[in-house]
Amino acid sequence: MILKRIKVSVLESQPTNCYIVEDEVSKEALVIDPGGEVDKIMDMLDTLGVNLKYIYLTHCHADHAYGVNELRAKNNSAKVLIHRYDYDYLNDDEVNLSTYIGLEKMHIEDVMRVDEHDKIHVGKIEFDVIHTPGHTRGGSSLYCEAEKMVFTGDAMFRGTWGRTDLPTGSLEQIMDSIMSKLLKLPDDTIVYPGHGKSTMVREERPIYEELSPRID
Repeated sequence: MILKRIKVSVLESQPTNCYIVEDEVSKEALVIDPGGEVDKIMDMLDTLGVNLKYIYLTHCHADHAYGVNELRAKNNSAKVLIHRYDYDYLNDDEVNLSTYIGLEKMHIEDVMRVDEHDKIHVGKIEFDVIHTPGHTRGGSSLYCEAEKMVFTGDAMFRGTWGRTDLPTGSLEQIMDSIMSKLLKLPDDTIVYPGHGKSTMVREERPIYEELSPRID
Protein backbone atom coordinates (compact mmCIF):
# COMPACT_ATOMS: atom_id res chain seq x y z
CA MET A 1 0.00 0.00 0.00
CA ILE A 2 1.09 3.55 -0.75
CA LEU A 3 -0.26 6.49 1.26
CA LYS A 4 0.18 10.14 0.35
CA ARG A 5 -0.99 13.19 2.29
CA ILE A 6 -1.59 16.44 0.41
CA LYS A 7 -2.41 19.64 2.25
CA VAL A 8 -5.09 21.49 0.30
CA SER A 9 -6.36 24.97 1.09
CA VAL A 10 -9.75 26.52 0.43
CA LEU A 11 -9.47 30.31 0.55
CA GLU A 12 -8.44 31.31 4.08
CA SER A 13 -9.57 28.15 5.85
CA GLN A 14 -7.16 25.90 7.70
CA PRO A 15 -5.43 23.49 5.27
CA THR A 16 -7.26 20.20 4.93
CA ASN A 17 -5.47 16.86 4.80
CA CYS A 18 -6.38 15.12 1.56
CA TYR A 19 -5.19 11.51 1.45
CA ILE A 20 -4.47 9.21 -1.47
CA VAL A 21 -4.39 5.47 -0.80
CA GLU A 22 -3.06 3.20 -3.54
CA ASP A 23 -3.08 -0.57 -3.89
CA GLU A 24 0.24 -1.23 -5.57
CA VAL A 25 -0.85 -4.43 -7.30
CA SER A 26 -4.14 -3.35 -8.86
CA LYS A 27 -3.13 0.33 -9.16
CA GLU A 28 -6.56 1.28 -7.81
CA ALA A 29 -6.72 4.37 -5.62
CA LEU A 30 -8.94 6.13 -3.12
CA VAL A 31 -8.92 9.88 -2.47
CA ILE A 32 -10.19 11.06 0.91
CA ASP A 33 -11.51 14.62 1.35
CA PRO A 34 -10.46 16.58 -1.77
CA GLY A 35 -11.30 19.99 -0.35
CA GLY A 36 -9.57 22.03 -3.06
CA GLU A 37 -6.39 22.56 -5.07
CA VAL A 38 -7.36 19.68 -7.33
CA ASP A 39 -4.34 20.25 -9.57
CA LYS A 40 -2.10 19.17 -6.69
CA ILE A 41 -4.18 16.04 -6.20
CA MET A 42 -4.14 15.24 -9.92
CA ASP A 43 -0.39 15.73 -10.11
CA MET A 44 0.06 13.08 -7.43
CA LEU A 45 -2.43 10.70 -9.05
CA ASP A 46 -0.64 11.10 -12.38
CA THR A 47 2.74 10.56 -10.74
CA LEU A 48 1.47 7.35 -9.14
CA GLY A 49 -0.16 6.25 -12.38
CA VAL A 50 -3.30 4.97 -10.68
CA ASN A 51 -6.95 4.43 -11.50
CA LEU A 52 -9.08 6.49 -9.13
CA LYS A 53 -11.86 4.17 -7.93
CA TYR A 54 -13.40 6.13 -5.05
CA ILE A 55 -13.61 9.64 -3.66
CA TYR A 56 -14.52 9.33 0.02
CA LEU A 57 -15.89 12.23 2.06
CA THR A 58 -15.58 11.95 5.82
CA HIS A 59 -18.27 14.61 6.17
CA CYS A 60 -20.14 17.27 4.21
CA HIS A 61 -18.18 20.45 4.98
CA ALA A 62 -16.95 22.37 1.97
CA ASP A 63 -13.32 22.48 3.10
CA HIS A 64 -13.32 18.69 2.69
CA ALA A 65 -15.61 18.32 -0.34
CA TYR A 66 -15.37 21.41 -2.54
CA GLY A 67 -12.97 19.83 -5.04
CA VAL A 68 -15.15 16.78 -5.73
CA ASN A 69 -16.74 17.97 -8.97
CA GLU A 70 -13.46 19.04 -10.52
CA LEU A 71 -11.67 15.87 -9.44
CA ARG A 72 -14.44 13.64 -10.74
CA ALA A 73 -14.54 15.52 -14.04
CA LYS A 74 -10.93 14.44 -14.55
CA ASN A 75 -11.70 10.87 -13.39
CA ASN A 76 -15.09 9.99 -14.83
CA SER A 77 -15.28 6.50 -13.39
CA ALA A 78 -14.63 7.52 -9.78
CA LYS A 79 -17.54 6.98 -7.37
CA VAL A 80 -18.19 9.52 -4.61
CA LEU A 81 -19.09 8.11 -1.18
CA ILE A 82 -20.42 9.71 2.01
CA HIS A 83 -22.34 8.49 5.04
CA ARG A 84 -26.07 8.64 4.40
CA TYR A 85 -26.72 11.06 7.27
CA ASP A 86 -24.55 13.72 5.59
CA TYR A 87 -25.76 12.97 2.06
CA ASP A 88 -28.45 15.67 1.93
CA TYR A 89 -26.20 18.23 3.59
CA LEU A 90 -23.75 18.19 0.68
CA ASN A 91 -26.17 20.56 -1.06
CA ASP A 92 -27.41 22.38 2.04
CA ASP A 93 -25.42 25.58 2.34
CA GLU A 94 -26.40 26.15 5.95
CA VAL A 95 -24.73 22.89 6.94
CA ASN A 96 -21.90 22.42 4.43
CA LEU A 97 -20.70 25.99 5.17
CA SER A 98 -19.58 26.77 1.62
CA THR A 99 -20.70 30.42 1.60
CA TYR A 100 -19.75 30.73 5.29
CA ILE A 101 -16.10 30.24 4.33
CA GLY A 102 -16.39 32.50 1.27
CA LEU A 103 -17.09 30.02 -1.53
CA GLU A 104 -19.98 29.76 -3.96
CA LYS A 105 -22.75 27.37 -2.96
CA MET A 106 -21.60 23.77 -3.28
CA HIS A 107 -23.64 21.33 -5.34
CA ILE A 108 -22.56 17.73 -5.79
CA GLU A 109 -24.68 15.11 -7.57
CA ASP A 110 -24.45 11.33 -8.11
CA VAL A 111 -23.14 10.51 -4.64
CA MET A 112 -23.39 7.04 -3.12
CA ARG A 113 -24.48 6.59 0.50
CA VAL A 114 -22.59 4.34 2.90
CA ASP A 115 -23.50 3.02 6.34
CA GLU A 116 -21.59 1.86 9.38
CA HIS A 117 -19.66 -1.38 8.79
CA ASP A 118 -19.91 -1.14 5.02
CA LYS A 119 -16.74 -2.47 3.41
CA ILE A 120 -14.85 -0.48 0.78
CA HIS A 121 -12.25 -2.29 -1.31
CA VAL A 122 -9.38 -0.66 -3.14
CA GLY A 123 -7.60 -3.55 -4.77
CA LYS A 124 -6.97 -5.93 -1.87
CA ILE A 125 -7.08 -3.14 0.73
CA GLU A 126 -10.26 -3.30 2.81
CA PHE A 127 -11.70 -0.37 4.73
CA ASP A 128 -14.48 -0.50 7.31
CA VAL A 129 -16.84 2.48 7.58
CA ILE A 130 -17.25 3.71 11.15
CA HIS A 131 -20.04 6.22 11.81
CA THR A 132 -18.46 8.90 14.01
CA PRO A 133 -21.02 11.72 14.41
CA GLY A 134 -20.49 14.79 16.52
CA HIS A 135 -18.71 17.20 14.21
CA THR A 136 -21.57 16.59 11.79
CA ARG A 137 -24.48 14.18 12.02
CA GLY A 138 -23.08 11.97 9.26
CA GLY A 139 -19.39 12.19 10.01
CA SER A 140 -17.57 8.93 9.41
CA SER A 141 -14.13 7.38 9.67
CA LEU A 142 -12.39 4.79 7.48
CA TYR A 143 -10.55 2.01 9.29
CA CYS A 144 -8.10 -0.43 7.71
CA GLU A 145 -7.32 -3.21 10.18
CA ALA A 146 -4.59 -4.82 8.07
CA GLU A 147 -2.64 -1.56 7.72
CA LYS A 148 -3.42 -0.38 11.29
CA MET A 149 -4.75 3.01 10.23
CA VAL A 150 -7.89 5.07 10.57
CA PHE A 151 -8.88 8.27 8.77
CA THR A 152 -10.98 10.26 11.22
CA GLY A 153 -11.94 13.40 9.32
CA ASP A 154 -12.80 16.06 11.88
CA ALA A 155 -13.92 13.69 14.62
CA MET A 156 -10.57 13.28 16.38
CA PHE A 157 -7.33 15.21 15.96
CA ARG A 158 -3.94 14.98 17.59
CA GLY A 159 -4.62 16.13 21.13
CA THR A 160 -8.22 17.24 20.69
CA TRP A 161 -11.56 16.66 18.97
CA GLY A 162 -13.51 18.42 16.24
CA ARG A 163 -15.76 21.45 16.67
CA THR A 164 -19.28 20.72 17.85
CA ASP A 165 -20.75 24.23 17.66
CA LEU A 166 -21.58 24.03 13.93
CA PRO A 167 -24.91 22.87 12.43
CA THR A 168 -25.73 19.21 13.32
CA GLY A 169 -22.75 19.10 15.71
CA SER A 170 -22.99 17.58 19.18
CA LEU A 171 -20.41 17.39 21.98
CA GLU A 172 -22.16 14.37 23.47
CA GLN A 173 -22.08 12.54 20.14
CA ILE A 174 -18.45 13.30 19.36
CA MET A 175 -17.34 12.11 22.78
CA ASP A 176 -19.33 8.92 22.31
CA SER A 177 -17.81 8.44 18.84
CA ILE A 178 -14.32 8.78 20.24
CA MET A 179 -14.81 6.79 23.44
CA SER A 180 -16.97 3.94 22.15
CA LYS A 181 -15.53 3.56 18.66
CA LEU A 182 -12.18 5.18 17.87
CA LEU A 183 -10.53 4.44 21.20
CA LYS A 184 -11.68 0.82 20.93
CA LEU A 185 -9.28 0.35 18.02
CA PRO A 186 -5.89 -1.26 18.77
CA ASP A 187 -3.33 0.96 20.52
CA ASP A 188 -0.95 0.92 17.56
CA THR A 189 -3.55 2.19 15.09
CA ILE A 190 -2.29 5.32 13.34
CA VAL A 191 -4.83 8.16 13.30
CA TYR A 192 -4.88 10.33 10.18
CA PRO A 193 -7.09 13.36 10.90
CA GLY A 194 -8.69 15.90 8.60
CA HIS A 195 -6.33 18.66 9.76
CA GLY A 196 -2.96 18.72 11.43
CA LYS A 197 -0.51 15.96 12.28
CA SER A 198 -1.14 12.23 12.58
CA THR A 199 -1.11 10.47 15.94
CA MET A 200 -1.79 7.03 17.42
CA VAL A 201 -4.70 5.68 19.41
CA ARG A 202 -2.46 4.95 22.40
CA GLU A 203 -1.37 8.60 22.49
CA GLU A 204 -4.91 9.95 22.52
CA ARG A 205 -6.54 7.51 24.96
CA PRO A 206 -5.33 9.23 28.20
CA ILE A 207 -6.96 12.50 27.11
CA TYR A 208 -10.40 10.91 27.26
CA GLU A 209 -10.07 7.99 29.68
CA GLU A 210 -7.78 9.60 32.26
CA LEU A 211 -8.58 13.27 31.61
CA SER A 212 -4.86 13.79 31.16
CA PRO A 213 -3.75 16.45 28.64
CA ARG A 214 -0.92 15.86 26.19
CA ILE A 215 2.40 17.29 27.35
CA ASP A 216 4.19 17.47 23.98
